[in-house]
Amino acid sequence: MTAPASSAELSRKAEATSMGPDSERLRALIDRYHDFVWRLLRRLGLGDADCDDACQQVFIVAARKIALIESGRERAFLVSAAWNELGHARRGHARRREVQRDEVIHEELDHGPAADELLDQRRARALLDEVLLELSPELRAVFVLFEIEELGTKEIAEMLAIPPGTAASRLRRARDDFNQRLSRKQRVTSKGNWR
Repeated sequence: MTAPASSAELSRKAEATSMGPDSERLRALIDRYHDFVWRLLRRLGLGDADCDDACQQVFIVAARKIALIESGRERAFLVSAAWNELGHARRGHARRREVQRDEVIHEELDHGPAADELLDQRRARALLDEVLLELSPELRAVFVLFEIEELGTKEIAEMLAIPPGTAASRLRRARDDFNQRLSRKQRVTSKGNWR
C-alpha cells in the first residue's frame, strides 16, 4: 500500500478556502480522521490511487456540510460520506469498465525487515485484501469497521444507518464468510506448496 495523500495537504487546501470560523474545525477534522478514512476506503476495496481521490471527496463533502455535522458525531458522518463515495467510485469504474491492476507495494529494504519477512507480509496483505473483496459490500463494511478499525456494533449501526441487530447479524455472517473463504484459500495454498 502506498501512503495516503497527506492530511497536511488537505488542511492547507481547507485553509486556502478560508471558510471562516468553521475552517479550524475542518482542519482539525482532516488532521484527526484523514488516515482513518483512507484506510477505511482501502479496506472496503478501493485501490490506492482511487482512495486518494475518494478520501479527498469525503472531506470536500465535510467542508460543504461542516456546520451541519454534530459535535461528537464527526466520525459517523465521515464513515457515511465514505460509504457514499465508495458507491460513486464503483459506479464510475463500472461505466469505464476499467480493469483494476495489481497494486505495487513499495517497501524500503535497507531499513526494514528482511526480504523473506517482507514477502510474507506482502502475501498476508494480499490474502487479506483478496478475501475482503470477496465479501459482499454490506458484510465487508461491518467486518472492516469492527475487526480492523475496532468500532463497536452500536457505533457501526449508527454510521451505516442500520439497526444494531442488523449490524450484529452482518458481523456474525461476515466473520463466518471470511473464515470459510480464508480456510479454503489456505488449503489451496498449502496443497500447492506440497506439489
